[in-house]
Amino acid sequence: MTRFLVSTALFLGTAAAGLLVAVIALDRMTITSAISFLTVVVLFAVIQAVVTPFFRVSAKAVPVLAGVVGLPATFAALLVTTLISDGLKISGLSTWLFATLIVWLVTLFASWLLPRVLPEKDAKNS
Repeated sequence: MTRFLVSTALFLGTAAAGLLVAVIALDRMTITSAISFLTVVVLFAVIQAVVTPFFRVSAKAVPVLAGVVGLPATFAALLVTTLISDGLKISGLSTWLFATLIVWLVTLFASWLLPRVLPEKDAKNS
């Protein structure tokens, strides 16, 4: 159970980091409030968790796609999140492209870094 909670916290944390960096970096990407930020993070993380396996299926068919499977999954999660939440606004094609890239890169880096900075006993309990 502890491993599940730690994994969930890491997933939400990386999503929050990616969205926050993108919002700070991009003028045409906004999150309307602190409460909206929490809602957007949870929605984005859940949607990304749901859509990522669909993109992994295509990566199995074409192995060269395995490294970039997160890009279309990130875009899809951003798109669906903006459609079902009033809290996230993204305007303009270049903002969509950079938002996808920034969120993907930050979540990729954060998901690599966070397990390395957490105490080892927390990550190994199950």
